[in-house]
Amino acid sequence: MKTIAEAAAALAAGRTTAAALTDAALARIAAPDGEGARAFITVHAETARASAAAMDALRAAGRSPSAYAGIPISIKDLYDEAGVTTRSGSVALKGAPAAKATAPSVQRLIRAGFVILGRTNQVEFAFSGLGVNPHHGTPRSPWDRAVGRLPGGSSSGAGVAVADGMGFAGLGTDTGGSCRIPAALCGVVGWKPTAKRVPITGILPLATSLDSAGPLARSVADCAVVDALMAGAEDAVAPKPLPMKGLRLGLPRGTFLTDGMDGTVAAVFGRTLTRLSAAGAQVIEFDLPELDQIAAANAAGGFAASEAWAWHHGLVAEKADAYDPRILKRIRRGEQMSATDYVELLQARARIIAAIAPRTAPFDAVICPTCPVVPPRIADVDAEADYNRINMMLLRNTSVGNFLDRCSISIPCHVEGEAPVGLMLTGEHMGDARLFQVAMAAEAALAA
Repeated sequence: MKTIAEAAAALAAGRTTAAALTDAALARIAAPDGEGARAFITVHAETARASAAAMDALRAAGRSPSAYAGIPISIKDLYDEAGVTTRSGSVALKGAPAAKATAPSVQRLIRAGFVILGRTNQVEFAFSGLGVNPHHGTPRSPWDRAVGRLPGGSSSGAGVAVADGMGFAGLGTDTGGSCRIPAALCGVVGWKPTAKRVPITGILPLATSLDSAGPLARSVADCAVVDALMAGAEDAVAPKPLPMKGLRLGLPRGTFLTDGMDGTVAAVFGRTLTRLSAAGAQVIEFDLPELDQIAAANAAGGFAASEAWAWHHGLVAEKADAYDPRILKRIRRGEQMSATDYVELLQARARIIAAIAPRTAPFDAVICPTCPVVPPRIADVDAEADYNRINMMLLRNTSVGNFLDRCSISIPCHVEGEAPVGLMLTGEHMGDARLFQVAMAAEAALAA
């Protein structure tokens, strides 16, 4: 069983139990030759087994809280859990008070009966797209594991855990691509909702203007189910895919979104466009000149630096030595930003959003590669200059959706045995339900 849908069907038919699913996931996490020790910061083995047993008892009594009761998942280390210290992949928060309440998005999944396996590793304070963590180790992408490839960040542990079967989904967050980048580099699906649909209460922030909370899973349908529950739905069923015939997929012409692709990504993306067209979709090139204005708007540091500094400045004053120096340097950029810089950024964002909205409105989704390169080697980012260059490359395409406050998804478009490549589809603001239907159609076309 690879998907939540398959696990739910097996549970309903009595072909498996929550205890069996949970034990299998915990065994993968604990495997000495696996990535569990790097993918997870904390494993709730005892609690997970107790929760699974409770779900099995409720199902036997006909009182299962949902079709998904007993399915094991993971959560990123910046979601609050009552009684647990939220550390966001850092050691600077070691010894901080435990959370008094569980984040509402997590509590909703627990209420549906999902079993929380533990807390996944991430980039410290979620401030990088690479997936590197010097404190807890860097989990390796499933591809070319002997060499050691970047998993993508910041939700690195979630991406690796889902790819390796350590749970059926992993909750991540996405401020500039942190669900979609690890999905692309690990060969799974990663979803970024329109930000306000899912509460970020109880999630340690990076930049509240951009932060969004979403799942990584092994199918679009699974992401849709988890997303719906996180957003407050009482129950959730996978949406039906739209017919591919007649779908209008916009491909921005002459923009950075398709610049600088390596040979593998270029070949796979070209093949993907051909397959989508053959399935009946219209791939239509269009102009999007306002994209070039985003870099200028962020030149002083952007929302991530300014809003991160507002949260971190007190902790930095006390524990700067505990930070990854590369993350600290990014946070400190916000120290130099003025109130004028911030207000002008707000105004520029509003202007760009308003200008782009009518250009993308005719399309069912805007498409491009999620990342322009296949997973780089972990060793390739040892030097600070390379760290910064590759980080910006991985974040380049995905961060557009956050700045514009759009829903966006990365789905695998490579074939088995190839290096992982993600296809990114971006919808309209609050167009989440339709984008899921479009993404399911594309997923099916690429699997045909």
